[in-house]
Parts: sequence; C-alpha cells; structure tokens
Amino acid sequence: MKLRCTALLIFLCIQFQVTFAQDKRVTLSGAIKEAQTNAVLSFVQVNLRHLKDSAFVAGTVSGEDGRFTLPDITSGNYILTLSYLGFRTVQQPVLVGQLSAFQDLGNIVLTPDEKMLQEVSVTARQEVIAAKMDKKTFAVADNVSQAGGSVLEAMKNLPGITTSQDGKVQLRGSDKVMILVDGKQTALTGIGGQSGLDNMAASAIEKIEIINNPSSKYDANGNAGIINIIYKKEKQKGFNGKLGLAGGLGALWIKKENLPGIRPQYQATPKINPSLSLNYRKNKVNLFFQGDNLYTRTLNKNEFVDRYYDNGDIVHQQTKRNRTTNIVTTKAGIDWMPDAANTFTLSGLFSSEKILDRGDEPFYNAGMSERARLWQFLEDELKTTATASAGWQHKFRQPGRVLNAGFNYTYHRENEQYFFTNIMPAYTGQDSFKLLSDEHVADLNIDYVQPLKYGRFETGIKLRRRSIPVNMQFKPGLNSVLDSSAGGEANYTETIPALFGNYIFESNKLEIEAGLRVEHVSLDYYVNPGHPVYKSDGYSYTQPFPNLRLAYKLNENNRLSLFYNRRVDRPNEVDIRIFPKYDDAEIIKVGNPALRPQFTNTFELGYKSGWEQGYFFASVYHKRMEGTISRIGSTVPGSTIIYNVFQNAGNSYNTGMELMFSQKVTPWFTLNMNLNGYQNIIDAFTVVNLYPIAQTYSAARESIFSGNAKLNGFFHLPAKLDAQFVAIYQAPDLVPQGKTFSRFSVDIGVKKGIQKGKGELFLNATDIFNTLNLRREIRGNGFRYTSNDYYETQVFRLGYNYKF
Repeated sequence: MKLRCTALLIFLCIQFQVTFAQDKRVTLSGAIKEAQTNAVLSFVQVNLRHLKDSAFVAGTVSGEDGRFTLPDITSGNYILTLSYLGFRTVQQPVLVGQLSAFQDLGNIVLTPDEKMLQEVSVTARQEVIAAKMDKKTFAVADNVSQAGGSVLEAMKNLPGITTSQDGKVQLRGSDKVMILVDGKQTALTGIGGQSGLDNMAASAIEKIEIINNPSSKYDANGNAGIINIIYKKEKQKGFNGKLGLAGGLGALWIKKENLPGIRPQYQATPKINPSLSLNYRKNKVNLFFQGDNLYTRTLNKNEFVDRYYDNGDIVHQQTKRNRTTNIVTTKAGIDWMPDAANTFTLSGLFSSEKILDRGDEPFYNAGMSERARLWQFLEDELKTTATASAGWQHKFRQPGRVLNAGFNYTYHRENEQYFFTNIMPAYTGQDSFKLLSDEHVADLNIDYVQPLKYGRFETGIKLRRRSIPVNMQFKPGLNSVLDSSAGGEANYTETIPALFGNYIFESNKLEIEAGLRVEHVSLDYYVNPGHPVYKSDGYSYTQPFPNLRLAYKLNENNRLSLFYNRRVDRPNEVDIRIFPKYDDAEIIKVGNPALRPQFTNTFELGYKSGWEQGYFFASVYHKRMEGTISRIGSTVPGSTIIYNVFQNAGNSYNTGMELMFSQKVTPWFTLNMNLNGYQNIIDAFTVVNLYPIAQTYSAARESIFSGNAKLNGFFHLPAKLDAQFVAIYQAPDLVPQGKTFSRFSVDIGVKKGIQKGKGELFLNATDIFNTLNLRREIRGNGFRYTSNDYYETQVFRLGYNYKF
C-alpha cells in the first residue's frame, strides 16, 4: 500500500483538475445472508444513522430475496445497523461519497454470535458546474444575455469556448469538437464534426454539457472534447408546458461602407423565434413535444480583403453576403414504463432549414480606380433532417445495475442551387450549379452498467453504418469560369464497429477511472471515373483509444486530478469532397480524398478548491496532434485564383492552462472569470495540392501564444429581476498559413419574473459597443492577403416565456 500511495503521489504531481462540489443523492443497496448456510435473510431491520451524532437518516427491511435499498442518501459518514431476531446486531461504518449514483454494499453476513465491523466507501462527486467527473453542465436559462438567440450564441459565453470565423465553436483553441444532441450524434449538428449551431434555436435547449476529457464510452472522435446539447423534456406529472416568443433587430448601424457599385447591406435585420414545449405524464406513459421556428435576416458576411501577389499585382475585394434563414424544428416522443424495471422510449426529430444568400463580390485594382470584376450570386439551399430513435432500459433488482439498448437513424438532405453573374469589363457570364447530398446514418448501441462495492464497471458495443451519395451538376454559361469536368457523382461510405470497457473505483481518498475503446473504421470514397484529378480512395484501421483519470482528495473541498486520453479526428465527407466550391469567386475550396485521420494524445493536470460561496479551478494541459488536418492555399501560374485544399500538415502541439474562478460576492451579485492561455505550435511541413494541377507548398515551424478571457457578472435583484453582463477577449492565434488578430465584445441582458413566477420577460443586447470583427493574415506561395470581416454581431432582443 505504501508503494501504491507513493506511485500515486508521483502521478498527481504532474496534473490537476477541477470539480465543483455539491451534495449528490446516492442509492445504497446490499444483500443480507446467513453466515453458515449462505441463505438469504428476509425482513432484516436496516437502519442508517449519522456517525457524528447517531441521528436517524433512513430505514427499511430486507425483501424476500434478502436485498435492501436506501435511496436519496447525501454524502457523508454513517453507521449502518442490521438487526434480526436470533442474530447478533451488526454495525458498520459507511462513507457515502460522490462518484456513483448507486452503491452496492455487496453481501452482508449475519451470525448468531459475531459482531462484524467493516468499512465501506462510496464516493461520487456532483459538481456545481459539472454533473459528474470531468463534465461541466450549464443551464441555458441562466444565460440571460443570449436568450432568444441561437445555440451558437448561447455557447460563446461558456468557459473555454470561443467562436471561429466560420461559425464553429472552439474548445481551448481547437474546432475539433464532437457535438451531440441528447447524447447522440446527428446530422442536425454534424456527424463526426459540427455544423448548423448558428441556426439552432437556444429556446429549445435545456442545458449544455462540456466534456474536455471524455471516457471510453463516448465515440473516439473530437480531440478538443464533446459538447452535448440536451433538449427540454419535462418530467412533472400531468399536463404542463412552456410557450415563448422572442424578437429582435440587428445591424442597426453600418460598421463599414460597401465598395462602390454593389447592392446595399442588410440593415435593421429582424429575428423572430416562437417556441412551444408540451409534456403529459400519467401512470406509465410520458408524452413530450418541442417545437421552434427561428427566422432571421443577417448580414452574414462583410469581408474586405487586400491581396498582394509576388508579381506585383494588388487586388482589393469585398465579399458581402445578405442571408435569410428560416428553420423549423420539432421533436416529439413517448416514454412507456410497463413496470418498474423497464422503460421504452420512441422519439423523432424533424428539421427544415431554408437559406437564401444574396451576395456581391467586387474586385478593384490597387488604386481603386478600376473595377476588374463583379461577382453577384444567389445561393438557394434547403436542408432537411429527420431522426428516429428507439431505446430500451432495463433496471435489474440490484439498484444501479442497468442495461440500455438503442437504435438511432438519421437522414439529412442538402439541396443546394447556386446562381451567379460574372460581370467582366468585356462580357457578362451567367453560370449555375446544383448539389444534392443525401446522408444516411444508422447507429446501434448496447451498454451495461454493473455497480461494484467501490465503484462500477461499464461496457458496451456500438455499430455505425453511414453513407453519403453526392451529385454535383455544373451548368456553365457564356465564357464560364466553372470547371465543369470536376462535377459528377461521388459516394462516401463508412462502417465503424466499436467495443468499450470502463472501470471506476473510489475509496476514501482515491478515485480511478480507466477505460479502453477499440474502434475499427472502414471508409470508402467512390469518385466519378471521369474526374480530371481525383480517383476513388479510402482507408481502414483498427485502433485502441485508452483513457485514464486519477484523482486524489486532499479533503472535502480540495482535490488533484490527472487525465490522459487518445482521440481521433476523421475527415468528414465535406473534407474529402472532390467538387470545387465557389463561395468566393477567386478563393476556391476543394476537398481531398487522400486526407487521413488526425490522432491526438492529451494530458491534463488539474486542481480544484471549493468553498461555500464559490470555487477555483486550475488546469494544465498538453495535446500532441499527428497528421494535423488543415486547409492549404496555393495558386496556379498565370492566375490570381487561390485554391484552398484540405491536407495533413504534419504534427502540431497545444500546451496551455485554464483558470476558472467563481465567487458569490454578495447575496445579490456573483462574479465568474475564465482565463485560457496556450502555446500553439505547428511543425514544418511540405504538402502537394493536386487540384487543379500539382503545386508544392512548404511551411516553416510556427509558434504563437494565444488565449481568451471571459468576465461574467450575474445580479439577482429585488422584484424578481436578474441581470447579466459578459465581456470576452480573444487573443491573436495561428490558423493555416497565417494568424487571426485580437477581438473583443460585451453582451448584457436582464429578465424579470411576472405572473406569480409563471411568466418571464427578457431584454438583451450582444456586442453592445459594436467592436467585434474578425481580422486575418494569410501567406502562401506567391501571395499574401489580409482580411477584415465586419459581419453582423450587434443584436437587440426582447422576449416573453410562460409556463403552464
């Protein structure tokens, strides 16, 4: 034991982690048997008392099978007393901890003449911010400054999260995040990646979970971690629901005027979000429904680019994109509980997202005296998502012993039509293309949980089958700039069977979680044989993905933790899609079928200290990425067009520290602060962009120190009035072939309870000083450019919610 403790302390000197503690309810159970015959003993009196003062806590009698259950026990030290006529009374100390919601004390033996004193430790940590272990949980309703907006907007105020230029979230500086909806991957937010968060209504969401170091029970993809979006679902008996309506206006002022000769920017853009949730629970049936409609007009992009070429050419460009979006999302289902042991759940989700983009791209010479080109486009896109889920949960007679089985099917259609007018000094051309993509994903999961005397064991299997046939049809007009030969059909197929096991142990001072996930991946990408550059490709591998968590409890309020895990980021279908994408007339995006997975090893060390009115958390982490996935831009001789192609750009590293602090300063004011700083390093690498012709690009080793800071103040005022402010600063950071510059914004919001607590009014504003814009600097072979995107960031919203 001394050697084990010494080895543990050496490990714990390498890392810390935080958990924010509060009382957790635990169910104690066990079985009572006779010592000599091992026969079960029925109707044994079981009492639980506080160790300190012997105050009664709970009592029961064992059933006919000798088993007993004591539910809803809070953490602490107790004495368990078992008494039965003809047998000696048995007493044993029990430490109820904070790691597992269920604790099986095992077999307890009664004898006529013996006393038995045995210590049993049960520990579980329920956190103020995290539900348990490394999970942090945030209620969307607490985010007053972003009420009525999208899920992406609701996330940007959360610790460790920033938003990137393309509308994705980043955890600790990485956008390799796996997004789950109710614990499942879905095409609504991206399978294996992330998408659509800016068009998903936050009013439908109950809470958001952040998991920086996932265990083996989660899929292995997403090196930055997991964000789990949980829909609202009432559990009260009878009929109840919630009705909401939010409206807003954005782009009230022009940040930067257009270049000459193009259509106006959207201004005073409306935002409308009605929502309805219903729930009916009676006896063995629970019915639930959630519906939202999010309508927005947005100045989605207003980017000014200055491009400089080695031959002396200079191009000044603006990309202005006016966007209208209407997304309708409904989720409904039924829970059926035929008995106490079984629950069956059927649910479905349907989403229809209509996007219209109207854009202008003027190109001027160095002196702004001559317009070389004007590109005007209309992008008409309809995204349809349908998800069906079926689940069965069986609870065994032993509390906490659970078997879960589920099947989830997702269908996602992307129907995109793109029309553009290419106005040149000598002619005007009109071109278009149509893209149709159907995604089919089927997941089968079986999980099992076995409570143990000092923890639990989890195991399970998963099988995924995914296919995405894509058809791109180019329709060139006069003097077309389209590469029509690069169109046609492609088909992406992916099969992933996986097996995991996860063991959790807890004693009075020590917590251990060790797991292993093994995944086999078989990916095939079939390409139109007539494609001028790319051919069919694919890969397969079988890889282990271990995870380890060690925690040492210094006392009730302080702990040290060490994490290790290995994860993977597989290329998504759009990353290897062979068709050129003309979002920008002269910066073309292209996939790469030869792209391979990126593997990441993560180490994290953390320290947590909690007290009655707050907490402090410090974490040091290091990530090592192999085969880093990034876009690399290159040019073709004689052309100003830049082709951005996905590549595996060697190794990269991310080493940093995260600090979180929360203090209830007064009964009416709470202050939260989050600091995250990291060193980003990208090793030297050389790649070859094959499209449209082979071009070699080499980059030297790059390094930058970056990070972000967030200050969040929450006021709980008289007359049921709450207020919040959030200030966010993002430092410069590395991006492929360049860097981003710093940015800053402040959000505020207030809400007031009315109608005896059933109603609620809220008013908020994002980026109140209109300071947020995204600036980048990019360097490639033969060119460099700087860009400033003055997209819409300031929005004022007013809303009302009513519970019934």
